Amino acid sequence: MTNLNQLLLNFEHKQNFKDEDFYVSKSNYFAFNLINTWPKWEKNFLNICGDNYSGKSHLTNIFLKKFKGIKINAHLFKNENLREIKVHQNIILENFDKNIDEVLIYSLFNTIDHDNKYLIINSTIPINEINFKLDDLKSRTKNCLFAKIEKPDDELMFALILKNFSDRQIVIDKKLIDFVIKRIDRSYSKIYEFIYKIDELSLKRKKPIDFKTIKEALKA
Repeated sequence: MTNLNQLLLNFEHKQNFKDEDFYVSKSNYFAFNLINTWPKWEKNFLNICGDNYSGKSHLTNIFLKKFKGIKINAHLFKNENLREIKVHQNIILENFDKNIDEVLIYSLFNTIDHDNKYLIINSTIPINEINFKLDDLKSRTKNCLFAKIEKPDDELMFALILKNFSDRQIVIDKKLIDFVIKRIDRSYSKIYEFIYKIDELSLKRKKPIDFKTIKEALKA
């Protein structure tokens, strides 16, 4: 293990969006690197895509602390937001999917282009794969930088599990973490569910975690 001081997620147990709390691995390096090389981007539009709990919001919060800007939920984007963004260089849209106001979002893309601003879009799938009704918006979504956060590798899974146990003052043997990694789905949400279940079992039983507890949590 390397860089254990750089961790990715806190699974809402304790919100912390510092660089040192983001664990960089092969799964997320490209997105992390792009965030930190702003404004030296080839385009003004960046789409960070990845599964739920993969660290998209963590990355954009790191970005905002470094470079400033405004974050808006794509589902809640309104006409007044088009005026609001005028004073910001960087705009972040969270939870971007097909359930948006396509005309308004298309206007946002045009504003970004016209005013030479930067737009970061967080989504679970690449936005150029979303079947929008508005052809102009479809065309716009293809003209982005794309940074996909891949499924967690073993190194990242180990770091996520270790850090989240540590945050909860749960002591666990490395062998138990290795046992979990070999048996749990390679999914950020499944890791979240597992941590939550272990936390629940640990509080209920008030005794050290063993293989029996781990197996029970995995089955749940």
